[in-house]
Amino acid sequence: MLPFKRVQKMNTVGNLWLYILSLLAKRSVYGYELQKVISKKFDFKLGKITSYRVLYRLQEEGFVKSKIKERKRIYEITEKGKREFKKAKEFYKNLVKTLCT
Repeated sequence: MLPFKRVQKMNTVGNLWLYILSLLAKRSVYGYELQKVISKKFDFKLGKITSYRVLYRLQEEGFVKSKIKERKRIYEITEKGKREFKKAKEFYKNLVKTLCT
C-alpha cells in the first residue's frame, strides 16, 4: 500500500470514532443515519455494520450514550466523549502544525 493511501485509511475508517464523536458533538444522530452523514460530510464509505460496531464500543466505554426516541435508537456524546474528542482535536492540530513548519 502506498504511503498516502495508508495515511488516508488510518485517518478515516481506522479512526472512525473520531468522526462519530465529531458529529455527535454537534447533534444527536440515529444509528442508521450515521453512515449517510459520514459519507456525505467526510467523503468516505463505510461497511454496513462498521459504524454500529464503533458506536457500540464507544457506548461500552462511556463516550456515547443512547436512548430510544420514537422507536429508534438515537446516540449522543457524553462529557467523557467530549473530553476525548477535544484531546484528539488538539493532537491533530499539533501534528499539522509540526508537519507544516
